[in-house]
Amino acid sequence: MTDDIRQSRIAQALAERAHDVLISHNFAQQQIGYIHTFDMNFGERIPQRTMLEVELAASAKRQERSTSHHKYIAKASTHLHQVIEAAINTQLEDLDTIYHEVVGIQEAVPTVLDILAVKSASVGRLEPLVNDLSWLGRDLVSLVNLPQYRKKSAKGTTVKVDTPALALRYLGLENLQMVIPTFAMRHWMPHSTEPFPLLKRKLRDMSMATAIAAKTLAPLYDVKAQHAFTLGMLLDVGKIALTRLYLRTFERVWQGKVKIARDKKQKDLHTALVGLEPDPLFLRNLLLEHSATVSQYLIERMEFRYLPFNAVMEEFAQSYLPKAHNHAAEQLPLTQVVRKAYCYAQYQVLKDTHLLEADEAKDWLAYNQLTVEEQDLLSKTALQSLQLTIL
Repeated sequence: MTDDIRQSRIAQALAERAHDVLISHNFAQQQIGYIHTFDMNFGERIPQRTMLEVELAASAKRQERSTSHHKYIAKASTHLHQVIEAAINTQLEDLDTIYHEVVGIQEAVPTVLDILAVKSASVGRLEPLVNDLSWLGRDLVSLVNLPQYRKKSAKGTTVKVDTPALALRYLGLENLQMVIPTFAMRHWMPHSTEPFPLLKRKLRDMSMATAIAAKTLAPLYDVKAQHAFTLGMLLDVGKIALTRLYLRTFERVWQGKVKIARDKKQKDLHTALVGLEPDPLFLRNLLLEHSATVSQYLIERMEFRYLPFNAVMEEFAQSYLPKAHNHAAEQLPLTQVVRKAYCYAQYQVLKDTHLLEADEAKDWLAYNQLTVEEQDLLSKTALQSLQLTIL
């Protein structure tokens, strides 16, 4: 086996693992066969009394019923998710609905991001658009009123900013180039990702880490830092869309199936359905296989005039899943930047959760062609802080 093939196989396994840990740490451990030591018994067996024949028979019957019940639940889940998968595939054909209703992207947001990309950008041009985005105005006002950013008057009293217009001027264009993409992604996140409570935070952290890493790498590729940061922040908008879509579709289909089973007095089926929850493996596969393509479509739908993202997203989506032959060197500079930034963000997540061995990390970084210089640069970068400079 050549080094290229070995690295690509390890990269494929680690790409799956990075998606596993988004769902939950326990799920990721289960996928790699992790054994909890407290589930193991290293001591001698405690002597137990010999069971009576009638007790053995009853125990065997209980085990048989339990096995049969679990098989029935698994069968019900499989059927339910076949219906859910078909429903999701149908909904993905209508990207306008995904864009406007599932994710809730307002047309003013891409316009604001576009304005921030040009030299003629000004707070005056942004102000009417931000006024139309009430959530963004509130977030900006809240940000500048945080204790670490509050200004003091000549008398030493704290100055409170109470309008979006003042907040825009207070932050300035350079800070807004980072703050507004960040707030947009946070606004699009699902309100809740139960029964995967940490998924929302992990998606947010991945977006932040990718954006900051991309901005850090940008000068090495003669790429505009603002372009790199904005696209790095937007890369996982497809995961947001698919997570929202799956949880929403599961709830709708599940409620319908439960009602039918109840109305038809199908007690066993009703009992099985009531116990079902969204499936972590189904969601993991959905994100792994489709999120990059959905991100590409949504970013294309944003119809940027000044941000050169369409060709980059096409290349990113095509190379999202590791393959035997890595053609990263042939890609556009911005594609290389966001791919390496995303790779490093995934590496950091796996490392922080102790789900990455040293030899695996070496192969992962080598497959994604991160140089020693780039690794050293990123290792010294705070990937979860915008580090705003407010004068």
